[in-house]
Amino acid sequence: MDQLSSILQRFSMNTEVFFTGNLCGISHLDKQDSQGHLHLLRSGELTIIDEQGKSLLFNQPTVLFVPLPHAHRIVGSVENPPQLVCAKVVYDQTQSNPIANSLPHLLHFNFNDCPNINKTAQWLFEEAFQDKCGRLPMLSALTDIFIIHILRFVLSNKLMEHGLLAGLAHPQLAKVLVAIQAKPEYSWGLQEMADIALMSRSKFADLFKRVVGQSPGDYLVDWRISVAKTLLKENKSVALVANSVGYENGSALARIFRKKLGLSPKEWLLSIQ
Repeated sequence: MDQLSSILQRFSMNTEVFFTGNLCGISHLDKQDSQGHLHLLRSGELTIIDEQGKSLLFNQPTVLFVPLPHAHRIVGSVENPPQLVCAKVVYDQTQSNPIANSLPHLLHFNFNDCPNINKTAQWLFEEAFQDKCGRLPMLSALTDIFIIHILRFVLSNKLMEHGLLAGLAHPQLAKVLVAIQAKPEYSWGLQEMADIALMSRSKFADLFKRVVGQSPGDYLVDWRISVAKTLLKENKSVALVANSVGYENGSALARIFRKKLGLSPKEWLLSIQ
């Protein structure tokens, strides 16, 4: 069961490296809509300070991931300047990203905690600090890979308590989520979902809401809308999109769009152009 592929295809997380080198002094990172930050500390010492003024000191090779739009500062040690690779993590502006919403405001761990992360980090640092041809596209590709390694690490170590990733880390709920993601057009009822999870309806509904943060029905509607948005951006007709995500006709899809977004599918499509 592949817990990540379908949501990564649906909710993009693209990286853009904007700094490589030794940080001297203080770097201010502003809050930008639909954008997080990834900082990879190779050596040296830094302090990261969040929006509330809380500070944390790091002096070992460390992954620092700020998944949501949050202003923060990085203060480099004068005696032991940090060597860093920093990247923006850019999300699709047309919808919120449930992957990022599932994560803590700041996720940090040592490279040695995960062999694959350590291996990718060394490769990334080699590209970052040597002037090889194709350096920039290679750095972008490697930081994209790095994000997937981080999400795998988060899932396997259950580093989140609520949200979509928490559901995907749960052995029974993950089966239901993957099934819904694979077949949004299916007429899913609470009983069918509970059967996949091998649970009673009431127990399943309670567990799903507690872990994922919304009811199974609400999650199903949100997933269908996210799939519909992708298909609409591909210039598929509203009627075809409606059938592809489990609604009888375009009118039924329009009602759901208006209820959730306050816009019809066509109005939503115009609003993002």
